[in-house]
Order: sequence, then structure tokens, then C-alpha cells
Amino acid sequence: MIHSIIVGTAGHIDHGKTALVRALTGIDTDRLVEEKKRGISIELGFAHLDIGETRIGLVDVPGHERFVKTMLAGATGIDLLLFVVAADESIKPQTREHFDICRLLGIPQGIVVLTKKDAVDADILDLVKLEVEEFVEGSFLQGASVVAVSAKTGEGIAELRTSIATAAAQTPAKEAQRYFRLPIDRVFSMKGFGTVVTGTATSGVVTVDQEVELQPGGARFRVRGVEVHGTAAKRARAGQRTALNLAGEGEILRGQVVTEPGRFETTRQVDCNFQLLTGSKPLKHRAPVHFHAGTAETIAEVRLFGDSVLAPGSSGVVRFHLRDPMLLLPGDRFIVRKFSPVVTIGGGQVIDRDGPKKPSPERTEIFRTGSLTDRLRQLVKEADGGMDLAGLVRRTGETAAEIERAMDAQGTLKLQQWFVNAEWFAAALLRIEKRLAAFHKEHPLAPGMLREEVRSRELGSVPVTVLDAMLNSAKTVVSEGENLRLASHKLHLQQDETQAVAKIEAAFVTAGLAVPSVNDVLAASGVELARARPLLQILLRQQKLIKIGDELVFHHSALEQLKQILAQHKGERFPVGVFKDWTGVSRKYAIPLLEYLDKMRLTRREGDVRVVL
Repeated sequence: MIHSIIVGTAGHIDHGKTALVRALTGIDTDRLVEEKKRGISIELGFAHLDIGETRIGLVDVPGHERFVKTMLAGATGIDLLLFVVAADESIKPQTREHFDICRLLGIPQGIVVLTKKDAVDADILDLVKLEVEEFVEGSFLQGASVVAVSAKTGEGIAELRTSIATAAAQTPAKEAQRYFRLPIDRVFSMKGFGTVVTGTATSGVVTVDQEVELQPGGARFRVRGVEVHGTAAKRARAGQRTALNLAGEGEILRGQVVTEPGRFETTRQVDCNFQLLTGSKPLKHRAPVHFHAGTAETIAEVRLFGDSVLAPGSSGVVRFHLRDPMLLLPGDRFIVRKFSPVVTIGGGQVIDRDGPKKPSPERTEIFRTGSLTDRLRQLVKEADGGMDLAGLVRRTGETAAEIERAMDAQGTLKLQQWFVNAEWFAAALLRIEKRLAAFHKEHPLAPGMLREEVRSRELGSVPVTVLDAMLNSAKTVVSEGENLRLASHKLHLQQDETQAVAKIEAAFVTAGLAVPSVNDVLAASGVELARARPLLQILLRQQKLIKIGDELVFHHSALEQLKQILAQHKGERFPVGVFKDWTGVSRKYAIPLLEYLDKMRLTRREGDVRVVL
């Protein structure tokens, strides 16, 4: 398989970045009329280059300070930096800002390219080389290859290609096994194709005909076509410059992210490891800033934990409240620029999103330095009732498989696709026991409390599987049909209630199939109606009485006698009148009884007659 990496340029305006890309690839990345006219890059430019088995996507960013946010969009997903410094000018203001941005974004490696070699003599070239080496000391570029080139004469270009090939061979492949994300850096329309978006896939894989989702917004589209480094392909994977031809309805903007449908959600709050640059002014609590992540930008408010001011050159955990929703996950890099004047002041890495209002120092430390297992346990612990697997994916960005591997049994219980904290589980079961005890005290004759009522009152929106797991593990609670009761709960009837139960049952035994009304029986039971009704329910639960319809109740012995009558006429067809003769009941009882027999499959209706089964 061809190894793909993204190489990006960075450096001051007019230091020869675009000319360098053209010399390497033969592709002119200045495509706009205004760019040709002014001789500077305004938008991102893209080119590609194959070196052996490695396909290199080149991102050419603008160097003008007015277009730094465009540069930030292009820096997303860069594996290898070409840090460009013109030999005839050395280090300039945007050289410094671009360098700070690349360092804060965590770009892993780079090559220092001294352009315009033909414009200076050897002594000046050596001096500039020393200045740049001193400038990058202590950074990811310390000890990096330094290659002097001339885009005009071609001198040094072959050496630069060799250095790129060496660095590319040492660059690991991006995380194609993770869920797909592609921050959009360009949107345009092509005649005969429709909407096309481009970007660098930061994770996962996308294929032709796949459904995708845009965040923020949630609009769904179908991938009609895929191009990788300018060539049609069936799929694109992490680390590749990708163009997607999208079919669907909805506005598409640079800064949105193409993702798998329903996989992720946006956020307006992130906790981050943040570094404030040495040359910046102190950062105050609640200060407004420009927040850049991926290809997106918004205004954010700084929230400091503990101290009210972050000193220049220091780092710490900072919360950012975002004006606009963004798709951000732990591990994502970002850049912060001062609100006014707009200059880069720092950046860092997201460690958590949507955390509690006032996180403890212990919690913050877990998300700053803890393992995935530690962070997952904490999320489950602080979520009342636990979290499902999909929720943990949305919160962490990890795959379902990674989460299940990391989530061991210590302190956390897995109930199908739901995770709960063991302490919460025990406390919730105790609450259920107390709830049932109170119910039994208030309703001593009731069989128990409805399961769904118990769940909604004590477990909230927690799925029924959690309640089932509690009942399976608990010896103190018994589930009977739709009811829950304490295992220790017993019926304790008073003397007059015991006598009333006997009277109620005897009334229905004596009546046979011509039963009296329920209200008449209860009124003659010897206890007030409010106590008599629960006594009737006891007989129904014990199946001594059988309820047929809304108002008809029969003793089970009468129905057994009815079955014996039917057994004598097995296979016979009969109308309602014959049934009345067999049983001696009026039509008032005959019709409900026949419907009951149909339901019990003792008879079957065929038009105006029935068949004894």
C-alpha cells in the first residue's frame, strides 16, 4: 500500500513558499487571479508529489499576516513541515508567528528550507543558517535537516526531495482504524458534479456511496465521488489530501467537519492543556480570544481554574467557552489568538469536553495525565446512572473497541452497552428498597409497586437493562409481573378483612354463572368499600376469582364447571340460544362468557355460530 503523508509550508510572506512547491512538483498553487496579480498566496494551495512508494500531499499556506487564519486551516493534519526562510531576509515577523503556530499544533517533524540561495553569497547563507538554527533550538526543529535551495535555478531541489523522502519513511501512518473526520478547508462547485469539499482526513476511512454528516449542523450527504491527491479513488483514509463530491441538501462551509453519521456531537465548552507564549501579555480570567481548531474559528471566553491570571510563558489547564459550536474531541490541537490586536498568543490540546461546572483539582489531573481507563471511569462515575457505549465514544473520540478494552471491571459494571459505577449501582438499589418499603407501608394490601414507576422515580432515564441487572443481583427485591415488592413483604389481614375475603369469595361461589355485580358483593362484605376493593384484588391475584370484561367476575369453580359442560359437546356447532340452554344463563352473561371462551380457544366463532374445540 502506498504510504501517504501531508507536507506543509510555513514562513513569512514573499519568502518563496509557492515557488518552492512549484519547483518540487511542477504545480502552481496560486490559482486565483488576485494571487497572480499581487504575487502572494491568499488562499490555500495544494500540490502532490510521488517519491518512491510515498505519495506526498503539499499544502502551501499564505504568509501574509492578514491571512494567518487561512494558514491555520492549512496547518491541520500536517505530518512534515517545510519551514521556509528566505536567505536574503532571514527571520521576519510571520516567520516567528508561523513557527509558534506549528509548534503549538504539535507538528512532529520538519525540514528547514533556506530559499533564494541564488540571491546571496556563501557567507550570508551560512549566517542565516546559524540564525535559524539558534531560533529553532529547543523545539521540534532542533537538529532538523537544513537545505538551501533556489527555485529559480533548481539548485538544492533534488537534495530537498531526498530529505523529504527520508523524513516521510519515518512518519507513521495516521489512525485509519478510528472514526472518520475530515475538516473542510475548501468548498466549491464543479459543472456536472455539484458540490466538492476538500481537506486532510485526520482519522478513519471514507468510501464512495457512503453517507456522511456535517458538523456543526448535522446535515446528511452521500459521497458521490472521492479523489485522493487529485486522482479518483474508491476510498480515502487518514493522512490523505481528499476531495469529496457530496450529494444532498444543505449549506456547506469551510470549518465544518465531515464525519460518520450520528457518531459525534459539537460542543461549546472544552478543557485544555494550554501554553501561553513567552512574548504574550498575561492572560486574564474571562478574557475574549479567537479560538482556532482544525479549519474552524470562533470567539471564546477564557475560564481559568484557581488563578485569575496566567503568566506569559506558563502553561496550565484552561477552559474555553465557545461562542459557536465546534466538533472538538480530546487530543485535538488548537491555537488561540488575541482578540485585539489579532496575534497568536498560545495554543494546546483538548483534554475534555462538556465537563462539570466546577471540576475538582483531582478530576482535572485525571483528564490531564490519566490513562484512558482512568478517564472513562471518571466519566461513568459522574454521569448519574452511567453512560452508554455510544455516549463514551462521543465524549472521548475513542472507538467502541478501544473503550471496551480499556474499561475493566474494577469499579465499573458493564450491562450490555451501558456502563455504571459500582457505588452508584449499590446506592440506587438501596433507594429502590426504601421506596418499596414506604409503598408497602402506605399500601399494605397492594401486590407491589409498578416496575416502570420505580424505574422512572429512582433511576430516571437509565435503560431497563440496568434495573433488570439490579433485580438479578438483589435477593431483597422480587419481580412479579409488572410489579416489584420486597422479598420480606407479606400480606397481613386484620380479622374483619379476613372475614370479608371469605364473604366475597362465597358470594361468587354461590352465584355460579349468574354472578351479582361487583359493587353489590363488596358492599355486603362487612368492611368499607376503600378496604374491600384491595381484598377483591387479592382474590383475583390468587386466581380464585376470574375477571371477564369490565364488571363481570366469576369464581374459578364456576368456569371449571362450564368447561365440563362444553366437553360433553366437543366438535358441535351451536348458536347463542343453545349455549343459554346448556348453561341456564341469560344473554347478559352468555355473550361475555362466549367471548372469554373464544379468547381461551375453547370455542371458535364461525359467523353466527360457534364450534366447541
